[in-house]
Amino acid sequence: MKQLLLFLFFTITASSQKTTIPFDSNALGETREITIGLPPSFEKNPNKKYPILILLDGDYLFDPFYGALNYGAYWDDLPEMIVVGISQNKNNERIDDSTYDEANGVPSGKGAKFFEFIGAELIPYIEKKYPVAPFRIIAGHDTTAGFLNFFLYKDNPIFNGYISLSPELAPEMENRIPEKLSNLKQPIFYYQSNGDGDIKKIQESIKKLDENIKLVINPALNYKFDNFKDASHYSLVLYSIPNALYQFFDAYKPISSTEYSEKIAVLQSGYVDYLTNKYAVLSKSLGLKIPIRVNDFKAIEAAILKNKAYPELDKLAEIANKNYPKSMLADYELGLMYEKMGDPKKAAKRYQSGSQLEEIGDLTKNMMMEKYDDMISQTPKK
Repeated sequence: MKQLLLFLFFTITASSQKTTIPFDSNALGETREITIGLPPSFEKNPNKKYPILILLDGDYLFDPFYGALNYGAYWDDLPEMIVVGISQNKNNERIDDSTYDEANGVPSGKGAKFFEFIGAELIPYIEKKYPVAPFRIIAGHDTTAGFLNFFLYKDNPIFNGYISLSPELAPEMENRIPEKLSNLKQPIFYYQSNGDGDIKKIQESIKKLDENIKLVINPALNYKFDNFKDASHYSLVLYSIPNALYQFFDAYKPISSTEYSEKIAVLQSGYVDYLTNKYAVLSKSLGLKIPIRVNDFKAIEAAILKNKAYPELDKLAEIANKNYPKSMLADYELGLMYEKMGDPKKAAKRYQSGSQLEEIGDLTKNMMMEKYDDMISQTPKK
């Protein structure tokens, strides 16, 4: 099994597109190296829009993030993303890049210029060059993890998600961040982590920040903190990455057996509403607009049949027609509704009509014609 997973990881990574380029920055007055990773499907889907992940400490954070994202996307658990890593370790640039004023705790000197470089140069460049969704994440480790929090100080933060791995916090940051998170109106995803083998000084400020954030009452905030046992300052990174990504994109995942049994099958009604709301959250919170998965249609269909809420199949057919207008899915759902409601004549008509359309999922022309023949055999003869 381990060999299979390793094979999949390297196959997925190899099929992706990763390039390193020089970037001339006016804000910094120098050329910086950035690495851009495009999703495996990028060339095949020119109209698809992708969220952006900006990685500070890109020298060593790029590969673990890129691999985790591509692996998750392979199973459709995570969305494909455009990953941008900023090199900061060849000449220890990360220290100067993260400079802040000790008195007021905000970026200063080279840190202020680096802050401007990300917001005013790098992101506009990526968004002009590539098709992007309106969802941005930034991630960093220790010094750069502390720095990324400065973007939250803005009234309208340019990032939607923050992955702060064992952050070294600037003065008063453990108080300022919760205050900012309390007042934000837009959905914000915030993740931070440390390990019990982490640097003691860092642990104290992280613990205080965690305590303060947990006091925040704001429905727009999605927050998670991990304290990993037996994890060092460096090993915690590999523990944190999948946890952070799956926390942020929990709503993206297809309907699982657990979600079906605990949240859907137990409903008395509103099965189709549950489905549309699930994808509305993707659009509103994550800026992702994707067709409703066929397997998710089938999960809702199963709940409708289980609870004998057959009229809802009509509404499910409407949604199917919007998402897959050329397929037989909508006609199948209508045929199923009429079949279950005891009208084989109308059911046969729908199954026959659907058999002329494109196959989708496990629905085939042969299956539709078999359903048609079955309904005809049950139709009373005049």
